[in-house]
Amino acid sequence: MLTAFARAFRTPDLRKKLLFTLGIIVVYRVGTHIPIPGVNYQAVQSCVDQASGTQGIFGLVNMFSGGALLQITVFALGIMPYITASIILQLLTVVIPRLEALKKEGQAGTAKITQYTRYLTVALAILQGTGLVATARSGALFSGCTVASNIVPDQAIFTTVTMVICMTAGTAVVMWLGELITDRGIGNGMSILMFISIAATFPSALWAIKKQGTLAGGWIEFGTVVLVGLVMVGLVVFVEQAQRRIPVQYAKRMIGRRSYGGTSTYIPLKVNQAGVIPVIFASSLLYIPALIAQFSGGKAGWKTWVEQNLTKGDHPIYMISYFLLIVFFAFFYVAISFNPEEVADNMKKYGGFIPGIRAGRPTAEYLSYVLNRITWPGSLYLGVIALVPTMALVGFNANQNFPFGGTSILIIVGVGLETVKQIESQLQQRNYEGFLR
Repeated sequence: MLTAFARAFRTPDLRKKLLFTLGIIVVYRVGTHIPIPGVNYQAVQSCVDQASGTQGIFGLVNMFSGGALLQITVFALGIMPYITASIILQLLTVVIPRLEALKKEGQAGTAKITQYTRYLTVALAILQGTGLVATARSGALFSGCTVASNIVPDQAIFTTVTMVICMTAGTAVVMWLGELITDRGIGNGMSILMFISIAATFPSALWAIKKQGTLAGGWIEFGTVVLVGLVMVGLVVFVEQAQRRIPVQYAKRMIGRRSYGGTSTYIPLKVNQAGVIPVIFASSLLYIPALIAQFSGGKAGWKTWVEQNLTKGDHPIYMISYFLLIVFFAFFYVAISFNPEEVADNMKKYGGFIPGIRAGRPTAEYLSYVLNRITWPGSLYLGVIALVPTMALVGFNANQNFPFGGTSILIIVGVGLETVKQIESQLQQRNYEGFLR
């Protein structure tokens, strides 16, 4: 692998892409440490230290921003508005006929949907930025911090608007940096920035586990956690590469004097067809009751129940709800992202058929049957990956936002595999031995 990486750097055009990607990553990481105007940076640091790694209901967004959310920096919102906008547009494509028609138009339609995604990202950034500023002003961003109310000393309208504009502009810059990586660098830009944001939180989280440990100065706990993480990475790589291949045979066709078709191929159906989306959906949905309870006044019974059962990742009710939501969203997302009838119609149009299955509706029913069968183990796998770290690391006093949790591991491995495959393909085009053998 190291030899192939050295050969990649010796290839001029590939070296330029790698260095350009690394340069964008450096710019992104610098932006995550630049505080916005109107924030008392010393008070923020004091509250972050008092939090001791527990990030509460803002943990998911803070993870995707590389720790910039709780620092209230220019890139505080990170890539999360773009992720949310992309998911919303993908869901609306199934519901709105106009978007579905654009999707079928090819590159021109995809460019139009991308433009809509950018507009929606800016709108969501304004909304989320306003919510973050309001939370910081009220002192609810760091519950229990003694100086939380001093994070935003000047609460004038002009200061608030300036802070929201700075965070929205930061989100637009992050989106632009991601598109630059996609166009001129290696891999998908948004995925790379998401990868870097999550990986940036690993060292501090691991060191916190070491400091909290009591065996051999914390090194026993540290080594055990690293070992568990490596085992999980191996399991995720194994399952993410697993797929069910549906054989497809194309009949021969005579066009003029030439014969076309007669070839055999397959439809690859991944075991984890939904990717990391169900975990993100489930996490976000479970944050909503805790967020409502935090901003509601009084001591109502429902608020007490939510604070006791749905705010701690190691609570049985939280874990059961989390697992069931992941399974539900796995089936939901697969149902809207893969259309067996459309695949069957395209196969029939080009003379393709599955051996032993008639073309048309029987093919669609067969694909739907197979997809439901493999979605069950995929959804259960997602639930286990999301819950096992929480259950195994309770003994190390790790919180629910530990870096080896389900969301972070799935994203890290998924983005890493896709990026390595892209470098591998470019190396193979130049007759070089690549990373994967």
